[in-house]
Amino acid sequence: MSVELSSVELRARIHAALGDPARLAIADILATGDASPGEIGAHLGMPTNLVAHHLGVLADAGVIDRRRSEHDRRRSYLQLRPAALAALHPPRLSAPRRVVFVCTRNSARSQLAAALWTQASPIAVASAGTEPATRVNPRAVRIARRHGLRLDPTGTRRLDDVADDGDLVIAVCDHVHEILPVDTARLHWSIPDPVPVDTDEAFETAYADLADRIHRLAPTIEEQHP
Repeated sequence: MSVELSSVELRARIHAALGDPARLAIADILATGDASPGEIGAHLGMPTNLVAHHLGVLADAGVIDRRRSEHDRRRSYLQLRPAALAALHPPRLSAPRRVVFVCTRNSARSQLAAALWTQASPIAVASAGTEPATRVNPRAVRIARRHGLRLDPTGTRRLDDVADDGDLVIAVCDHVHEILPVDTARLHWSIPDPVPVDTDEAFETAYADLADRIHRLAPTIEEQHP
């Protein structure tokens, strides 16, 4: 009974925090991607002090987490906590022509994400990098194989050669998100780069984060019908 009560109290706290229209709008933004406070303010046309107030309420209720950018440490990104998702119904997204996962080198995170997507959705998928490496990171290949996925060790590509109209670009890298033009239709997932750490544990953590996000996103995208 105590577990059930704890769950009810958590959900009630989340619903109370989301009772304000502005905070519910912020949660909708974060339901499918991460965003900085400035990006949230720009999207909602809200002044900085009001954004800070609403983010404080959401953080106190356990709805959001904050993570520093790996590219520019002055920036931070807000993420919806998985525990909060049970109390939310994210808006469905229109089906894209294809999903394109992007990181800087196209050697680890974007490759793993694309491989995971093929198992989760019938929508076509590709991966790319803004500065692609000559080959996929060997540890990423090994981690993928451990989970029953296959990566082409030489299959890296440049984003400019891959992206096309109608694609949904998902930046799984802070650097890519921050350098892409603001009018690029995309989602952003702030996932730490496992390559500098270069351990199986770091790659497994990135893999688990990607798998969780893809599991949450895929059902919210409507399939196109002929």
